[in-house]
Amino acid sequence: MKIAIVDGQGGGIGKYLVERIRKTFGQEIEILALGTNSYATYNMLKAGANEGATGESALVYNLNRVDIVLGPVGILFPYGMLGEITPEMAKALSLTNAKKILLPLARENYLFAGIGDLPLPHMVDDLLEILAGELQKKSGK
Repeated sequence: MKIAIVDGQGGGIGKYLVERIRKTFGQEIEILALGTNSYATYNMLKAGANEGATGESALVYNLNRVDIVLGPVGILFPYGMLGEITPEMAKALSLTNAKKILLPLARENYLFAGIGDLPLPHMVDDLLEILAGELQKKSGK
């Protein structure tokens, strides 16, 4: 299975996702780090992503080459992540056939009802459970 992790700014969330995925699944999953900037991409690669690419063109090009996209929910919003998500990126992320498993981080001007205020490690635990289920479906187990 090939997944893309999309992150921007300092890449801290993406880096944490890569580390947790590697700890949980080892090398079973191929990880493509898609950063909105080179610093985010670098941090995800340093954490163990297989490949990395940076910027709008790279993100749009690669989204239909992965099975699953992971990242904070702000990646779906035009001008999300303090303006690092371009309208073209948000459109491509919304329209890709890849499944999206998103962290409901309350940034921008969006608030999410019904999910509580979980700390990031607990959100990532939930994300990893969903990812494990998708991996099982894909392998037919």
